[in-house]
Amino acid sequence: MTKQVTLAKGLKLDGVSIALGNRILLAVDHEAAPGEVLTIMGPSGSGKSTLLAYVGGFLDPAFRATGRVFVDGTELTALAPEDRHAGILFQDPLLFPHMSVNGNLLFAIPRAVRGKAERLSLATAALEGVGLAGLGERDPDTLSGGQKARVALARVLLAEPRALLLDEPFSKLDADLRQQIRMLVFAKAHEKGLPVLLVTHDEADAEAAGGAVLRIG
Repeated sequence: MTKQVTLAKGLKLDGVSIALGNRILLAVDHEAAPGEVLTIMGPSGSGKSTLLAYVGGFLDPAFRATGRVFVDGTELTALAPEDRHAGILFQDPLLFPHMSVNGNLLFAIPRAVRGKAERLSLATAALEGVGLAGLGERDPDTLSGGQKARVALARVLLAEPRALLLDEPFSKLDADLRQQIRMLVFAKAHEKGLPVLLVTHDEADAEAAGGAVLRIG
């Protein structure tokens, strides 16, 4: 049964510590309100992505983690990964190549939403919401890097996540696109009231996010 605690809305990392062998990689105790971004900065190998894996429920067993993670009072770390509803964006968009853009979006819509017309309407609205109206029938391989990033964001949001986890999703975009996609992601999170956990080594990401910054490593 989902454990409830009295907490403010948003994401709370409650005494989270991650170690590899006898070495503690990071220790975090912080919160992010709905629509706010908590940024974890550090070099490669410092444990940034490992923290996201712990929150999302797919931590490699080579690591040892303690502490709890809550969203809106629900303890995610007490739930199976598929029940945590953590939306994740990685460095690569990871679109399904054998599906159209619409197919990728429809895949993410919760099964509780029934009816082909309703599901397609949601996918269409999601594409419009990221500035890609009319591209639903396109093959993902024909999209630019910025367009793929936008589709990946739309797909994550359609899954109705409790929070967004960002694993350096802007790092492979050129400078102009990086700023555009950053602002789009942060704007959508604010619009939907989603707390965001961003890991990055880019100072510009942290500055654009505008929230608290924790430095590790």
